[in-house]
Amino acid sequence: MQTHTDEIADGIYRISTCVPEIGPTGFTFNQFFVDAEEPLLFHTGMRAVFPLVCAAIERIRPVEQLRWITFGHVEADECGAMNSFLAVAPRAQVAHGELGCMVSIDDMADRPPRRLADGEVIDLGDRRVQHFDTPHAPHNWEARVLYEQTTGVLFCGDLMTQLGDGPALTDDDLVEPATVAEDLFHATSLGPAVPATLYRLALLRPTTLAIMHGSSYSGDCATALRDLASVYDDRMKV
Repeated sequence: MQTHTDEIADGIYRISTCVPEIGPTGFTFNQFFVDAEEPLLFHTGMRAVFPLVCAAIERIRPVEQLRWITFGHVEADECGAMNSFLAVAPRAQVAHGELGCMVSIDDMADRPPRRLADGEVIDLGDRRVQHFDTPHAPHNWEARVLYEQTTGVLFCGDLMTQLGDGPALTDDDLVEPATVAEDLFHATSLGPAVPATLYRLALLRPTTLAIMHGSSYSGDCATALRDLASVYDDRMKV
């Protein structure tokens, strides 16, 4: 496996590892590092990729300076290496929604996490990152996203997942590729929470969608989120 690092917005880096054996054209696992006064990592990756992700961060900042460990929901690819990062970054703290902390992270994390209310902001010193609860969107009861207010980057987690190993950042349509991935994996909860969440996130008018699996997106993000919401609206009518 090879890991690539690309700056997708000012001071925000995508760390991407493609696993060619997953799906017909491979599948990427992406982490995002926010280079701020208090550096933040969104997704840790699985324990197996911890050395690769650590090395990628080290090319930007010493990993021991990491202050915040965050992720979309509790799954191995999102937070499997959580305690590995806590071990090498003595000031680091996991931050997640209140529900996720209550049902899982309070017990799983080696240090107590910071519980975030819906809409609460983490002050990174020179940046502000806002937490939004997104239960059952795309799946998992404790799901959430983060919005970096300075650059307008929305850290989407598994929303807008695509197959293959595309470019780090694109303005090409991602709704159709996301629909193809959904048809293969059936990973999203087919309920009213998903389109409602996508319509809500579109109101933020983000400049960039930082996506867990596949390329990140720098086109008309609000329209892309609404178009994906329409896909799920239509599927619930069938």
